[in-house]
Amino acid sequence: MRAAPFAALPSTDPSALPYGRSRTHTLGMPTMPPDSVTSDAFEDVLVTPRYLAGGGYSGDPGFAPVAHWPHHELRDGPCQLLVTSPDQRIRIGWFGDDFETFKISAAEDAVSPPSWHASFHHQMPPEIVAGLTTALARDWAEADDGDGRFLHRPSMYLDNSIQPLTDAGWTRRASKANTIEFVAPDGQAGVFVNNRRNRDDDEAIVLWAGPPGYDRAKAYFSAGTPSHLIAATAAALSDPAPLTRERHMINRSVEHLVTLTPLTPPRPQPSRAPTPLDVRRTAVVQAVRRAEHTPHPAASLRVQAARSRTTAPPPRPQHPAPVASASVPPAPAPTRRFR
Repeated sequence: MRAAPFAALPSTDPSALPYGRSRTHTLGMPTMPPDSVTSDAFEDVLVTPRYLAGGGYSGDPGFAPVAHWPHHELRDGPCQLLVTSPDQRIRIGWFGDDFETFKISAAEDAVSPPSWHASFHHQMPPEIVAGLTTALARDWAEADDGDGRFLHRPSMYLDNSIQPLTDAGWTRRASKANTIEFVAPDGQAGVFVNNRRNRDDDEAIVLWAGPPGYDRAKAYFSAGTPSHLIAATAAALSDPAPLTRERHMINRSVEHLVTLTPLTPPRPQPSRAPTPLDVRRTAVVQAVRRAEHTPHPAASLRVQAARSRTTAPPPRPQHPAPVASASVPPAPAPTRRFR
């Protein structure tokens, strides 16, 4: 069954979208008690950094680059939608009620086991998933005689996978033996490379975002994933461009780590109605100005009278302190005369 491209589907109800979460799905969406909902809770805001924006209401952005590929709706199973390349070698599954909402793989042909696969945690923004699906759509369109870059073996050089991160200023930090980790300048995102012999090949490279103790957004890549596909996802992760969300979608655990900019400027506040005192002052000022330009001798009297009413009274003169009188030497005592 092939559904219409997602762009033509209604988007008023997130639960009705083919890539939307079900009505009971609340993974990654902070619950807001009724008494905490404010008038701006549903305001559209730009979120920076983008990797902390959360998964939003639907996975539409992740499917946008492959909207022209065949769609197979499987609403009865855990995979609610499967989008495949026309030859079915690339498969993109949407698991809206799972912790890993996107599962992507590629194989030599439609019936062969996957050569590699990737999965995305429900907190990972679908706009970042679009970095991978865009690269897959381009690789498939450029494939010749069945040979596509999406099946190439990964490079032996790690730089080919994480170059966009180091270009964005991510730096390496200390990690356990046989592992490599780079982190973003703010410390809230990173990439983990597992080179251990007993590693889980399904999680050879992990992109993550979020503070410790938080239900981090993660993208897992198996050991056989082509390096340029990991790099395409890493570029979308480190892109400085903000993402659009409604204010209430931001998880409270990361509210203090993101910058929210209203998508529309705030409405101008209505001007305050003038008070009777404002009206009186305006009339007095206008009278003063008119009087100053009137050459009639009586104008000076009106100007002085108006100014006396609008200006503060002059300060009271301070009485000078009494000057201490100079001391007068006592009069000499009269000379007593003796007869």
